[in-house]
Amino acid sequence: MANLTLRQLRYFDALARHGHFGRAADACAISQPALSVQIKELEEALGVELFERGARHIKLSSFGEQFAERAQEILRSVDELVDFAKASQHQLVGRLRIGIIPTIAPYLLPRMIPRLTRMNATLDINVRETVTPKLLQELAEGKLDTAIVALPVSEPSLTELPLFEESFVLVRPLEDEGKPIPGRERLREMRLLLLEEGHCFRDQALSFCHMGSARPREILDGSSLTTLVQMVGAGIGVTLIPEIAVPVETGSAPVSVARFEDPQPSRTIGMVWRKTSPLARQLQQIADVVQTSASEIRQSGKEAFETP
Repeated sequence: MANLTLRQLRYFDALARHGHFGRAADACAISQPALSVQIKELEEALGVELFERGARHIKLSSFGEQFAERAQEILRSVDELVDFAKASQHQLVGRLRIGIIPTIAPYLLPRMIPRLTRMNATLDINVRETVTPKLLQELAEGKLDTAIVALPVSEPSLTELPLFEESFVLVRPLEDEGKPIPGRERLREMRLLLLEEGHCFRDQALSFCHMGSARPREILDGSSLTTLVQMVGAGIGVTLIPEIAVPVETGSAPVSVARFEDPQPSRTIGMVWRKTSPLARQLQQIADVVQTSASEIRQSGKEAFETP
């Protein structure tokens, strides 16, 4: 059998994930014809077709599905060899792939990234923002080095490091400022604006309100915290947002912000990475930067709150 190359395996992995030659070629930063040639050469070297090609789509063949699992293991091992080399140095060098959930990213990254750059100007930071299930999948597949998420994630293969705890706060129209702050019972009777399904923050807010089986008319979905706060400013309803979002989101809408009475709803934010990753010591340095950045953000948002 002819030698297989890592480049061919990476191209194959991209095509298997995207199911489309054009999108896979874009992901690999090569032309579509070049990708097609590499895949064809790989199939010829193996003596078997890896994909079933239709007029408008392609999908993995039966053998291709098994081959994809082995290829991902090989690529993950190669990436860990690179990580092993990084770990032999005192600090992180080269590429750092960080995943982060959308309810943290816009607020933490502007403070965190410059700090990391000052720590090491040669560090190439790649950020992936998406919901927790996708981050955990990509972390397990070796596509990310670490992820910043709400804990716990309870994945046996991952190390969890709690970094800070933050409260959920109530955002309501400005004209409601000074009114009694509703408890969870009262919230269930109000028009509550929440993130669309798939966001863990939505589930956490519903859990606080005991609204797991709420009727659809009682909840309006938004795609971002910015949208929710602007809707509150327009008088459509009320919402809950994490404390870290207060300085950014509440400055451009006519809203008031209040803390709930104790026990306040909250979540724990932390970092996770594979237990097999050799970068654990260096990722602890990243964790220190995250903690410091989050502390500064929460401090800057204190003046926005009403007093319960």
